[in-house]
Amino acid sequence: MAGRETPATRAARQAGVRFAVHEYRHDPGAASYALEAAEALGLDPARVYKTLVVTPDGETLAVCIVPSAATLDLRAVGKRAAMAPTARAERVTGYVAGGISPLGQRGRLPTLLDDSALAHETVFVSAGRRGLELELAPQDLVALTGADVRPLRRAAG
Repeated sequence: MAGRETPATRAARQAGVRFAVHEYRHDPGAASYALEAAEALGLDPARVYKTLVVTPDGETLAVCIVPSAATLDLRAVGKRAAMAPTARAERVTGYVAGGISPLGQRGRLPTLLDDSALAHETVFVSAGRRGLELELAPQDLVALTGADVRPLRRAAG
């Protein structure tokens, strides 16, 4: 896996979970990194999850993992929840935006996973850099992140 090793893949390997790494050519002009990954890898967007850093109370940070085509319902996180500033998210996680992985962050943040993940045998999350996805069982993602699983996506309409 030389050249594809990241803190995220290292965390999964050290935990002993089964995972696969999928690489694709990242388009710097992509509007949505997770949707780009789904399209580039020929995957159902419902199985590709984006990692968003939020401030549930306007100060502390947390990670929300939601399907690539879904919108995070901030009210599901907290009354005062907001997206964290990109620079702060990058500094705290150690990853660049579009490559923020829920695994292998500088410091473990409280993590919330959308309950739709449990409907899939495997899901895809960023492996720690743009153009690299990590495929693993959702139960392993929960175990590795200590995620609280609940509905996080905004209802359509």
